[in-house]
Amino acid sequence: MKNIVLVILFVLLSIAGSYILNAKPKLPKRVVFMIGDGMGLTQISGALTNYSGQNAFARFSVIGFSQTASADNYVTDSGAGATAFAIGKKAKNGAIGVDEFDQAQIGLFELVKKANGKTAVVATSSITHATPASFYAHVASRNSEEEIAKFLLNGNCDIAIGGGSKFIYNRTDGIALDSLLIQKGFQLYADTFIHAVNSNQFIYTLAPDGMQSIKEGRGNYLTQASELALNHLSNASRGLIMIEGSQIDWGGHANDFEYMKLELLDFNESINYVLDQAAKDKETLVIVTADHETGGLSLLKSTTNPKQFEVNYASKGHSGVMVPVFAYGPGAENFTGIYQNTAIFQKIKKCLRLN
Repeated sequence: MKNIVLVILFVLLSIAGSYILNAKPKLPKRVVFMIGDGMGLTQISGALTNYSGQNAFARFSVIGFSQTASADNYVTDSGAGATAFAIGKKAKNGAIGVDEFDQAQIGLFELVKKANGKTAVVATSSITHATPASFYAHVASRNSEEEIAKFLLNGNCDIAIGGGSKFIYNRTDGIALDSLLIQKGFQLYADTFIHAVNSNQFIYTLAPDGMQSIKEGRGNYLTQASELALNHLSNASRGLIMIEGSQIDWGGHANDFEYMKLELLDFNESINYVLDQAAKDKETLVIVTADHETGGLSLLKSTTNPKQFEVNYASKGHSGVMVPVFAYGPGAENFTGIYQNTAIFQKIKKCLRLN
């Protein structure tokens, strides 16, 4: 009898082991892709030194590194950097949603919409700025912001929240883009603060161009806008939200460490909010990375306090160093290692089961 019990137990354990080995890893229902523009390791390290709040980056157990070179330059710009994420192809600096030959390529947002999913961009820049634009537009130059705004008519971006009202309401070409968008089913909001929206497709602009900085009184807009976008995508069969901390980069270009720090801490709080929601629903993959590093920032030994650092910038432009990639939730295991920025497109595509 004892031997029979042992045999049965062995068989059951073998079946269970086989099931575990052959079980497919759980994949997410939605991806929240968060881009700290210009945010390298030193920006994170410096901004969070002596920070008394919750360090969102310390909540990730899966970390990788992205190589950021563009098709024509070792040092990428935001257009080519975000395009690599959005279409999985290297582009020339300044390009938006096109390959190195300036040919439009189908991107993640189009693939999500093809799968009956929902999409959103949230930014502290204009919604037509390089990073958000790369996810829904296809133009040779990031400077063509009026042309970029017209791509919203295609409906591949369900929700857009940020600055940029002048590219919709006060265009130099005379096109009444607001009327055309309303005809396409969008609700439009131009305001100075976030409030509840009763619509599945909407564009919410809160400034003529880029948003105010934190120093200028923007407040917790980024977390509120992230919450609004998340709520509207919560019931989608598949969803992809791109959230950008745009002005981390602007602080780097100005070599203004305090500006950069405040913007990164604001981004940190938005990451914490998104992680809290992902921990509750168990169906959200959160990815946090940068398109590039800005300023060649280094933290040097202080000449006055050995427990502190002195800030040193190498330039007012971008650098070509690898940037970190943080991942949390179902599918996070795909983001370990060192890889080209274009691989992030493939990894998200795999996680969302996009064809």
